[in-house]
Amino acid sequence: MASTLTDRLSRAVKTMRGQARITESNVQEMLREVRMALLEADVALPVVRDFIARVKDKALGTEVVGSLNPGQALVGIVNRELASTMGEGVSDINLTVQPPAVILMAGLQGAGKTTTTAKLAKHLIEKRKKKVLTVSADVYRPAAIEQLKTVTKQAGAEWFPSTATDKPIDIANAALDYARKHYFDVLLVDTAGRLAIDEALMAEISALHAALKPIETLFVVDAMQGQDAINTAKAFKEALPLTGIVLTKMDGDSRGGAALSVRQITGAPIKFAGVSEKIDGLEVFDAERHAGRILGMGDIVALVEQVTQGVDIAAAQKLADKVKSGDAFDLNDFLEQISQMKKMGGLAGLMDKLPSQMTAKAGNVDMDKAERDVRRMEGIICSMTPLERRKPELLKATRKRRVAAGAGVQVQEVNRMLNQFEQMRDMMKKMKGGGMMKMMKRLGGMKGMGGLR
Repeated sequence: MASTLTDRLSRAVKTMRGQARITESNVQEMLREVRMALLEADVALPVVRDFIARVKDKALGTEVVGSLNPGQALVGIVNRELASTMGEGVSDINLTVQPPAVILMAGLQGAGKTTTTAKLAKHLIEKRKKKVLTVSADVYRPAAIEQLKTVTKQAGAEWFPSTATDKPIDIANAALDYARKHYFDVLLVDTAGRLAIDEALMAEISALHAALKPIETLFVVDAMQGQDAINTAKAFKEALPLTGIVLTKMDGDSRGGAALSVRQITGAPIKFAGVSEKIDGLEVFDAERHAGRILGMGDIVALVEQVTQGVDIAAAQKLADKVKSGDAFDLNDFLEQISQMKKMGGLAGLMDKLPSQMTAKAGNVDMDKAERDVRRMEGIICSMTPLERRKPELLKATRKRRVAAGAGVQVQEVNRMLNQFEQMRDMMKKMKGGGMMKMMKRLGGMKGMGGLR
């Protein structure tokens, strides 16, 4: 996310690191780069001006005087001000109210409100152990109600039926009554959106807010919207007392400006970020960690959380025991490792959270190609028989041709995958023999999977 912003800010910070001391001239030079980076990232001009003024004020003030390493001090200031612009730390959902706690989802059509409603339901069920009901008050968009029904089922929540002939306010009141009678902890109300701001939309959502009196009113905004996100944010702020923001499509080709702009315009904290299309692709937004990612410092905390959630500990232990006992590492195990990586967000998802110094060592790797290559390997293994997966040595020319045809690839691709499997198996043998340090040294020169070859 925000790779252009990351690159320019990182270059500006590196320039400052070589300076012996911070002066007005080199701060001006550095801030010029920062200003250009923010404007290119579609950050609103008033937000850019305020940010630059704050950084300059603190860089030339007493906070830096006497610092042994002015470059590090400036990195710290930029990092703190980025975090301050997006909010302070983490702002979680407020559920301190007599159940059911009503959460109203607002935003333009196409921002991802319906999917986000289901993602939030899953989050509340898994992280907060709540009983959740969802309802759609969108009677205008074709299939909006059915879409919410489908994604709510995926999230493991309960869906309240409504029809396009009902009035939105009647739907909401009926759902609230049902939630009370059936002891739900949370009611998530998905509202209608428009392609642009209009009076009818604002009047309807204001009436819904007045009737439901929600504890949380979340403004769902597309991170790819750019400068137009500011106008949308202003309009919704005037119509509703917003309590939080959800940024969607943060995994897309967004320049990152919305994250820096919307919070300052609305005054509401960013509470969540949509990081993938999957139903569990919603992260609690941490301003400090996000600022670190923008500056190329990575987000190791998020990476650890992702690994902890994505890895099947029992399966990993089973593999470790198998290797330790001397049993051969087979293609079923190899397939399991690919599956585990996919659960953790794939190669791109993992690389995105690593510091830029580490990812730079990978060179100009085409992540899309690498992901395609990993999927191709998965397809090749799935085209084999159970016996072939257990005993890869059976794969001679005739069998390889059959597997290649089944996976829709050339025989060379099957050979390449088998070579990569052999490399992995060799590593497992080293682990069995206790040669972990030797294996780690070899990893640096080992050819990786797919596009990392």
